[in-house]
Amino acid sequence: MAWAHGADVRRGPVPSLARVYAEASVELTVTGDPRLTRPRVRGAAPAPVSVVLEAEATRVAADHGGGAAATTRAPVLVIAQPRPQQQAAWLRLLPSTRLRVHGRLAPPMRDGDRIAAVVRVNGGGAPQIVAGPTAAQRVAGRLRGGLRAATHGLAPDARALLPGLVVGDTSRVSPDLEEAFRAADMTHLLAVSGSNLSVILVLLIGPPHLAARAERRGLAARLGIPLRMTALLGGGLTLGFVIVCRPDPSVLRAAACGLITLLAIATGRRRSLLPALSAAVLVLVLYDPWLARSYGFLLSVLATGALLTLAPRLSAALRRRGLRPRPAEMLAAAVAAQAVCAPVVVVLADRVSLVAIPCNLIAELAVAPATILGFAALAAAPFAFPVAECLAWLAGWPAGWIASVARVGAGLPGAELAWPGGWTGGLLLAAVTAVAVLTGRRLLRHRLLCALCALLLLLVLIRPAPLARVISGWPPPGWRLVVCDVGQGDALVLSAGPGTAVVVDTGPEPRAVDRCLRRLGVVRIPLLVLTHFHADHVAGLSGALRGRAVGAIETTPLRDPPDQAESVRRRAGAAHIPVITAAPGERRRVGSLSWEVLWPPPTAVRAAEGQGAPAPPAEGRGAAVSSALGQGETGPPVEGPNDASVTLLVRTAGLTFLLLGDLEPPAQSALLAAHPTLSEVDVLKVAHHGSAYQDPGLLRRVSPRLALISCGADNPYGHPSPRTVAALRAQGAAVLRTDSAGPIAITGPDLRAAVR
Repeated sequence: MAWAHGADVRRGPVPSLARVYAEASVELTVTGDPRLTRPRVRGAAPAPVSVVLEAEATRVAADHGGGAAATTRAPVLVIAQPRPQQQAAWLRLLPSTRLRVHGRLAPPMRDGDRIAAVVRVNGGGAPQIVAGPTAAQRVAGRLRGGLRAATHGLAPDARALLPGLVVGDTSRVSPDLEEAFRAADMTHLLAVSGSNLSVILVLLIGPPHLAARAERRGLAARLGIPLRMTALLGGGLTLGFVIVCRPDPSVLRAAACGLITLLAIATGRRRSLLPALSAAVLVLVLYDPWLARSYGFLLSVLATGALLTLAPRLSAALRRRGLRPRPAEMLAAAVAAQAVCAPVVVVLADRVSLVAIPCNLIAELAVAPATILGFAALAAAPFAFPVAECLAWLAGWPAGWIASVARVGAGLPGAELAWPGGWTGGLLLAAVTAVAVLTGRRLLRHRLLCALCALLLLLVLIRPAPLARVISGWPPPGWRLVVCDVGQGDALVLSAGPGTAVVVDTGPEPRAVDRCLRRLGVVRIPLLVLTHFHADHVAGLSGALRGRAVGAIETTPLRDPPDQAESVRRRAGAAHIPVITAAPGERRRVGSLSWEVLWPPPTAVRAAEGQGAPAPPAEGRGAAVSSALGQGETGPPVEGPNDASVTLLVRTAGLTFLLLGDLEPPAQSALLAAHPTLSEVDVLKVAHHGSAYQDPGLLRRVSPRLALISCGADNPYGHPSPRTVAALRAQGAAVLRTDSAGPIAITGPDLRAAVR
């Protein structure tokens, strides 16, 4: 069987056509649920969202050559970009549905992948269905759809998490929630795992250690069902679990772990569990040899093995030292699973989660009630939908608790510790873990040392700003401006007092700007300025808002691109933050920080008002607009979002900063003409990530002592341009860039620059 799986991927008509990127007509059978790709920012706009589904190609006919169609059996990945009105039709496809598609075949991105080809579907129409799904998959689809409908009215986190916890449906999980679970090492709760099935089986038959005794518990015992019949019912329940939750690798791992639990329930023989685990792993790998390459499968097996071998001994040691049995079992299980899984996680993630054990312990209290109530809602939805909604509402409370634990844990400044990646880092962490386990046995005998270790861990997690500054040197004392390292985008922070800052742009990714602001200790943002609506300046907005008091969001008047402008307004509305529009001549002050809006011109303001955008504050607006530009009522034209960037002249601690957004040369030239008194500045935030398109006259006029460029390492645009860097240095400016220096901080009138 393993040889057959390998042959499907490497030989046959599908891999041959993929190697030459051929156009072909393909008949295929859907094997997994369709899903939308996560939105990714590429420069000014998010990458197009595609529908992705796994399938098995059964018949293929190349467009060229005129040959007959070939029958095959090859796993493929189908990528379609349907029109918005057709997207729902693709997402409704169920496994076992047969389709006919036409598109270009391409080889997989990585050698050794489990697919033979990637099929990129031509056109944006609806899928062409050849045959519908099987009866079992239709029933499973109705159950999954009923659960989704029943959870529709829940809070966002609970609505996203509950279907994933019950049936592995993670389509509603937002990127920031997924990132929080990853940072807290709780990703096993975002999808179906063996523990979910174990909860249902234990509900059926009671605690495993009482399964073969007269005093056994559970629903089966209360209903008088014999033990062997109960085991058969458990087997049927496991089969239904696999069908409803889809037989993909994660569900198969869950079923294997559930069957091990079922074996314990049926026999009451704990010693048989480890051989049973080995047999289950062997059978699964023989059935699907690609599981041998799956890190998720490896983590599942390691965690189960740790629960069977290490956890009982650790639990007994904790009980001997006075801990009550139930807390001892929970703590032992969390520590054992983390100890064996963390070295594997490091191979993939280059980091160690310091909150994994406490977060998993706290969340575990809510897993069982959320799972039981969620499955009850799943079963009730087809027959009594109001009852299902009530059950889902009850399940939403523990599900929301789990999501809150992940968010709070991931939000701690010291939640993650950087660690060497690859197998070297994994082996190093394994050695450190072994030493920690050996020394931990001795520490448990000394309560004072245990308390000191707990206090030290707490300080590492909270990282009070003064302590973090002493240890890491970041942020430097007296910082005035920080250019965050957010990749290919902009995010600048202007200090306005302890814990207070004005933020200009938020970069392309929420986590990066949130991490930067946390390290700076920013908890209050009186004003958040978005220079324009390109994604590399606004897509990280939710990260800047997370856990902070924001007074207002100020934007450019030109709402272009409209979808991203609407996204900003939607997120601001959800957080109850007013959105105002910048106007030239506007002056503001927060503490010792003051600034003036120099751009965009009145033409952009009037154009925005024509679009129906809210007008700037009336206070002094008319005089400010006319006098600031010196252009009367006409003003220079604005060509596109970049030229409508909000441009600020900032003064603080005897320094002047000119922040240009993404202004292009025509707008830079017009800005210079509109402000003939504009003179030399101390610091220039170079426009458009240091692109080659800069106005030489503006660079000569402002003649900065320091030029800052925010750009991403190895970005595809070639930013910053060597020509721009050379021109700045020719003007006598020192040039610092985030792609090579990381985050940059400016302190004091003597213009000292610090990098982390």
